[in-house]
Amino acid sequence: MFKNIFLVCTLLMGMNLFAQNESDTSTITKEADVPFATIENVPVFPGCEGSDNMILKKCMSDNIARVVSENFDMKLVKSLDLKPRKYRIAVQFKIDKTGNVVDIRSRADHEMLEAEAIRVVSLLPQMRPGKQRGQEVGVLYALPIIFEVEPSAKAERRLKRKKSGD
Repeated sequence: MFKNIFLVCTLLMGMNLFAQNESDTSTITKEADVPFATIENVPVFPGCEGSDNMILKKCMSDNIARVVSENFDMKLVKSLDLKPRKYRIAVQFKIDKTGNVVDIRSRADHEMLEAEAIRVVSLLPQMRPGKQRGQEVGVLYALPIIFEVEPSAKAERRLKRKKSGD
């Protein structure tokens, strides 16, 4: 009985050691992407200058927001005839080791909003790549795009009439 328990424990410990060795190897050979919030040296958007990481982070975030707001097609939003309320599009992308924006993904209430968010983010210029421990790495960036659809004037008049008739 003792031999069987010892054998099972030995096998389990061997599997555990093997699994750890494999994962250690994969982290050495495959460099992990680093989130924007924790990167040592952020990617640098063209035109952003300075050596302070916080200033560069703010400059990059401001410029990304500017590109998105200048290029997001609000005519598309109007054409979708969305109900009046706030909408949020969650966009994630990576700035790779060469500074290119890649792996763009988005989630929204409507497929066309997802596609528009991807189109706009793909307009971002090449940047100087981020660095972690002195090595250029991929940097993960999450961007919420939030906009509000307001009721049309016609809908507002109808709502006012309905309230005054109550």
